[in-house]
Amino acid sequence: MVHVLSGRVLLRPTDPERSRVFYGDRLGLAVYREFGTGPERGTVYFLGGGFLELSGRSETPPGADVRLWLQVPDIASAHEELLGKGVEIVRPPVKEPWGLIEMWVADPDGTPIVLVEIPADHPIRYRPGI
Repeated sequence: MVHVLSGRVLLRPTDPERSRVFYGDRLGLAVYREFGTGPERGTVYFLGGGFLELSGRSETPPGADVRLWLQVPDIASAHEELLGKGVEIVRPPVKEPWGLIEMWVADPDGTPIVLVEIPADHPIRYRPGI
């Protein structure tokens, strides 16, 4: 087994500065580190137990199979905050049949981002008998 010390998702945005504004200012992700200079500089954001790195530039947006899953403690507060920052809500918070409360947004390149609240009684948090 490979001993993984850290991990990150790498995105190559079509407009790096626009994506930095979205992830840093609108979503409010904290910066872990930056590297390089100018508009093509790389920015790495904290994602709870992982990282999101925006670096380089792509002529085309990421494929439709790329998605981000971000767990938040309070989806209603996240919804209100993102609306206040002008983030387009693709789908407002909904309790799914599998018990998670999910809200969908998209980054400037259309990458789907699901924000998820895990209720206290959900099996992810609570497993009877253990």
